[in-house]
Amino acid sequence: MNAGIGIHGVRKLFGSEQGGTLAIEKLDLEIKQGEFVSVVGPSGCGKSTLLRIIAGLTPATEGSVSVFGKPVRGPLTECGIVFQQPILLEWRTIVENVLFNIDMRGLDANAYRPRALELLASVGLGDFADKRPYELSGGMKQRAAIARALVHEPPLLMMDEPFGALDALTREQMRLDLERIWLATKKTVLFITHSIDEAVLLSDRVIVMSPRPGRVETILTIDLPRPRGFAARESAAFNEATRAITNIFLDRGVLHNGAA
Repeated sequence: MNAGIGIHGVRKLFGSEQGGTLAIEKLDLEIKQGEFVSVVGPSGCGKSTLLRIIAGLTPATEGSVSVFGKPVRGPLTECGIVFQQPILLEWRTIVENVLFNIDMRGLDANAYRPRALELLASVGLGDFADKRPYELSGGMKQRAAIARALVHEPPLLMMDEPFGALDALTREQMRLDLERIWLATKKTVLFITHSIDEAVLLSDRVIVMSPRPGRVETILTIDLPRPRGFAARESAAFNEATRAITNIFLDRGVLHNGAA
């Protein structure tokens, strides 16, 4: 299998060695091409910083990152990024928001319009292409943001808490939709989340990070057949994986079981 993401000795310090904040401490990680990998950990452990380093948006203080065999030395163009907030432009229609990605790359938006409409249909927004963002719910806006990230057909999709602001029912449906899209495309996906359940249900592997400074506590391979519908939560493999991650956070004091 071709190289995916390689992270070697990455350290990230904000500020000086004396008074700064060490976000990530000497992190090593390999993600295979076509793999769906989630990173789960407590707030402030460096999850989002790691994503930004891989995307070339933030430089590492030490170490190196490669994507598909090429060193990352600046912002990646061969990736799509979805953040927690969809950040749609209110003066553009939904399809125009999806095509904004194409406009910013200096490409012909008309040539990509069929692709944009196809993606909107695939995420359940086929009838909303000509609507404005204020006419959509939060979940619908996030679906549009996913379509925008995929419209230029990137081999790498990175998602930073993309469902964090959604209600529980919408979040569950988005999880099912995302797995369906990934099964159809087999892109490399790096998914940042606070949700243990979400990480287990979506991923081939789950990277569990320690409290700051972020380090890899453990890596779990998730042995659950796909697609992982609602019944996956009832499986022994799901319960075993979520219990293992929960116990790590209990041991580190990230979670407390309420005992006196």
